[in-house]
Amino acid sequence: MLFPILLLLAQVAVTPTPPLTAATSPAKTAASWPARDAQFTLRKFRFRSGESLPELRINYTMLGQPHRDAKGEIDNAVMILHGTGGTGRQFLSAQFADELYGPGQPLDIARYWIILPDGIGHGKSSKPSDGLHMRFPHYDYDDMVEAQYRLLSEGLGIRRMRLVMGTSMGCMHSLVWGETHPAFVRAMMPLACEPVEIAGLNRMWRQLAIDGIEADPAWAGGEYRSPPVQGLRTAASLLFVAGAAPLYFQAQYPRREDAEAFARQRVAASIAQTDANDLIYQINASRTYAPWSKLDAITVPTMWINSADDFINPRNLDLPNRAVARMKDARFRLIPESDDTRGHGTHTAARFWKQDLADLLQRTR
Repeated sequence: MLFPILLLLAQVAVTPTPPLTAATSPAKTAASWPARDAQFTLRKFRFRSGESLPELRINYTMLGQPHRDAKGEIDNAVMILHGTGGTGRQFLSAQFADELYGPGQPLDIARYWIILPDGIGHGKSSKPSDGLHMRFPHYDYDDMVEAQYRLLSEGLGIRRMRLVMGTSMGCMHSLVWGETHPAFVRAMMPLACEPVEIAGLNRMWRQLAIDGIEADPAWAGGEYRSPPVQGLRTAASLLFVAGAAPLYFQAQYPRREDAEAFARQRVAASIAQTDANDLIYQINASRTYAPWSKLDAITVPTMWINSADDFINPRNLDLPNRAVARMKDARFRLIPESDDTRGHGTHTAARFWKQDLADLLQRTR
């Protein structure tokens, strides 16, 4: 569930010292990775809602090259799925890419073909802000996974993935993948999600974010002429709190003035880069997610990671441990909270879990 504001939070202040202030907290510059973008168009795409589009555009970013085995089939494809409000290119950030893609690292691009799609409604893929606004089909996670599957199978000619991993919303997509296309994947690594429908407090704050936008008169039923700033500020403020890391922020912003300035800066930055209709759709896409009843269908070797300081997926819910007991070959680890972990954004800081990824790839060779 990596919303725009959460992506900003996840990328900020990646070095623990010196203490950072709102004015001196840019993300570490990533290495220059040879990424390239492409697009695949799905014709006459029908959504679970019964709505359809004559053309659905899926944008994706790639690193590395496909490798073919003795049968001529691609055997090194890795797909990484972003969170709500994110894009595939977020996985080029220093705290992710520089830990994983280099020589000898777990996802060395000399060895693996990395595919980073923009989900429906995100990035350069088809979305409400392209022109349909609130008339855009009301997609859900199953639609997003189906589009990913068709991109890989029809667009890229892949018959089996080496690895599917995802953060937040992408974590939930991974579980949907495991239930709907288990034979298509050799290994899965979901990061930062729960295996049940979005309900309880998780749904409450999401719905309040949507309500905040729709209650702004400037939203005008989605046909706004200028951004509904007040509504976006309400939504961005809720997202800021949901994605925050209490110990980390206390350590980095012990002075009231700096804490206030940082929060205001992040919310303002989120408002500036967020379309209100896109955000409503992105949040609401989780409404039908409910994998619990079909967890037994997940037979893919899986390494599942959550973090103890994640407000969105609280450590007190023992759902992942109960879930992996029903899955054929799954393990779960909870990253302990510290003043260096990043709350929900810990999923994008690969140093916390890259050994788990290396172990998963080793045991599924």
